[in-house]
Amino acid sequence: MKKLLSVILAIMMMLTAFSAFAEDAGSTPPEAPPGGFGDGNPPGEPPEGFDGSNPPGEPPEGFSGGNPPGEPPEGFGGGNPPSGGGFGGGTPPGGSSADVTYTAATEITSAADVSGETYTSDTADESALIISTGESVTVTDMTVSKTGDSNGGDNCNFYGLNAAVLVKDGADVTITGGTVESSASGANGVFVYGGNGGRNGADGDGTVLHISGTTITTTGDGSGGIMTTGGGVTRAENLTVTTSGRSSAAIRTDRGGGTVVVDGGTYTSNGLGSPAIYSTADITVKNATLVSNLSEGVCIEGMNSITLENCDLTASNTQRNGHATFLDTIMIYQSMSGDADSGTSSFTMSGGSLTSLSGHMFHVTNTHAVITLSGVKLVNEGSDVLLSVCDDGWSGASNIAELVADAQEMAGTLLVGSNSTLTLTLKNGSSFEGSVSGEITNAGGTQVSAEIGTVNVSLDETSTWTLTADTYVTSFSGSAESIVSNGYTFYVNGVELAGTN
Repeated sequence: MKKLLSVILAIMMMLTAFSAFAEDAGSTPPEAPPGGFGDGNPPGEPPEGFDGSNPPGEPPEGFSGGNPPGEPPEGFGGGNPPSGGGFGGGTPPGGSSADVTYTAATEITSAADVSGETYTSDTADESALIISTGESVTVTDMTVSKTGDSNGGDNCNFYGLNAAVLVKDGADVTITGGTVESSASGANGVFVYGGNGGRNGADGDGTVLHISGTTITTTGDGSGGIMTTGGGVTRAENLTVTTSGRSSAAIRTDRGGGTVVVDGGTYTSNGLGSPAIYSTADITVKNATLVSNLSEGVCIEGMNSITLENCDLTASNTQRNGHATFLDTIMIYQSMSGDADSGTSSFTMSGGSLTSLSGHMFHVTNTHAVITLSGVKLVNEGSDVLLSVCDDGWSGASNIAELVADAQEMAGTLLVGSNSTLTLTLKNGSSFEGSVSGEITNAGGTQVSAEIGTVNVSLDETSTWTLTADTYVTSFSGSAESIVSNGYTFYVNGVELAGTN
């Protein structure tokens, strides 16, 4: 009997303990995983689990890049931050296009040639028009209106959920003229999804859009003008694109990238974390006017490229966002969000003009970037900094920049952080008036570097460098006569270079 009573008592004690544990587990949710963006904030800002709420506030003053990598300079609120069009994010995407339930007020699923039609949707997560067919479709002078906010996050940014117009499934589409208006969160204007599921470097399914003469206007957050992902191909001519929301680049790409070719037109962005162009793809723009009224003019994330030919680009980046601690016009970085492969980034500009109204003209951080300029009119009204290569709000890779001037005039200060590398090449009659410094303070007033890093310089016999201060470099290739001292001293590996003019 005593043994039986002991067994019963032990069972009662176990049941009581289990009940208490279960109640506690049910009342106290598990600790949430670390937040953080990834629209990818830088942008992939940001990366994006965009939920339509207001974006987060400015980072703490004095932030110097110590926060976890992947946080984008611009992502926004609730859930994963946006990834493209703002800055790249640090949170991997959830799911794939197979998990997306697409709906549309109108869907074209076979070959068609339509003109003068109106397509409207005011429902969340519903597109006004989806073109989903392996056949050719021609749409002329359409009128598209899209309202209805989305909480689709990555599904909006990676796969085109809630876009005003979505082209997918191997379609070959030609859109001419007409208007597209989107007044909703997560509602990109015209979206091309190439079907590769967002895998970087993978081919798309053959989805191609040819669009010309169309006016595209978006006002919501996470709502780019023309958007390309998943290996899609967009060829645009003479568009008028205006965006006003956060993480809403006029020319926007995201996970999986693709190919974008633009010729002519005007592309204007007005929102925070919304450059005129955000690239996780290969983008070429010719003969166009590009304007960013609050953010960077251009952002390139990871192993991707932007080529500008005879374009006029103007940017006034006046407000820091997310993990960004500098103000700049051309930002090249890697957020480590997974929205873009790591590797060499490329910015190439020939002809036209580049006007920087605020901050540094070029800024490279957490990646290897090659910047090539040829015959560009450079106007730097924001500061005298031509290029900064240094730590910012992301980590995981080195800060390495190559600046190639080919028949190019340049002026300003080159800032190279103590743990960073710059290779400067002047050729074919190029000229540079300026100096190099390692004393770098970010836009929040925090010192990022106090000493010059590695600086390698190469000048051909037709090019010159006129000093504006004593300058120290690590290595020099060329004739000392190409250095115009202007009363200052040029040091190579700590030794004064003799024979300068």
